[in-house]
Amino acid sequence: MQPDLMSLAKGITSGYLPLGAVMVSDKVAEVIKTSGEFNHGFTYSGHPTAAAVALANIEILQKEAIIEQAGTITGPYLQQRWSELAAYPLVGETRGAGMVAALEITNDKSRRTRFDDKGTAGTLCRDFCFNNGLVMRAVGDTMIISPPLVISEQEIDELIEKAWKSLDQTAKALT
Repeated sequence: MQPDLMSLAKGITSGYLPLGAVMVSDKVAEVIKTSGEFNHGFTYSGHPTAAAVALANIEILQKEAIIEQAGTITGPYLQQRWSELAAYPLVGETRGAGMVAALEITNDKSRRTRFDDKGTAGTLCRDFCFNNGLVMRAVGDTMIISPPLVISEQEIDELIEKAWKSLDQTAKALT
């Protein structure tokens, strides 16, 4: 993927301080440019403390090769393990890329039909996840994750175990 716009927030400071940014491709910047410059910014933007935290965080990301680790080891491992959840009878589909993933909860796996009461299954599953120590958000009956970039393979195994347990509890609650 090569996006034209990319929003950055949590990753730029690891959530330690509120800071956001939008990266733009040269193609977009050329359109936005007026008088030969890319004019942007607000008087409240780029607070020195937040910018210092961002720079320190980016330095750590580079020094510890966290992005490379997520791209070559833990991201592919997460996707491999996450795809195993597709075997669960309540799961109509799993999908993901890198360090984000989703699964669709369905009332009929073969037809991938949705529940009549949209969002109920997702809310149930989310609550079971939280009770089991797993942060997995519900968007309707779609369950989504975005674990931290520093997650280990052992922690990914734990994530999958907790997701499976939460799906078991959701299936029992729905019957």
